[in-house]
Amino acid sequence: MSNETNETLNEELENSQEVTNDEAQADAEAVENEFDLLQNELTTLKDKYARVHADFENIKKRLEREKYTAVEYANEKFAKDMIPVIDSLEGALKSVATEGDKAELFDKLKEGIELTYKQFLTSLEKHGVTMVSHEEPFDPNIHNAIQSVDSEDVESGQIVQTFQTGYKYKERPLREAMVVVAN
Repeated sequence: MSNETNETLNEELENSQEVTNDEAQADAEAVENEFDLLQNELTTLKDKYARVHADFENIKKRLEREKYTAVEYANEKFAKDMIPVIDSLEGALKSVATEGDKAELFDKLKEGIELTYKQFLTSLEKHGVTMVSHEEPFDPNIHNAIQSVDSEDVESGQIVQTFQTGYKYKERPLREAMVVVAN
């Protein structure tokens, strides 16, 4: 081969290497730019994650405090409803200290106790506490049969007499009623 051909080939090779170097440099710059963009996006996402995680932890702590407070003061309404009952009982005790006719005083005291009893039951019912019914048939879930008797007046399985009143909170028994059941 001739020198001219070699020189031409060398020039072409150098030109193609320059083009390849330029392309490689452009590709490297593009990759570096994309890397920088991705690095910035990663930093932004890490920051967002940290903020969301901190918000979540704060909400979790706040809800825990609110739950504790709710449990701590759950009986506040019930206690407020019992205060008038206490006031009525205090009034009854004060009325005993007054002078006067004993029969009249006894009648007023009896009336006051009956009103206080009704007020007490009303307050309990307001909060879901009810008396166990004595008119319904015997139910071992809410009645405790302490005796069974033969009775011509009442059908078998019915309650004849109640010794102690039972109470339920909503549908759950607080105390079973102590009853006598007919055979």
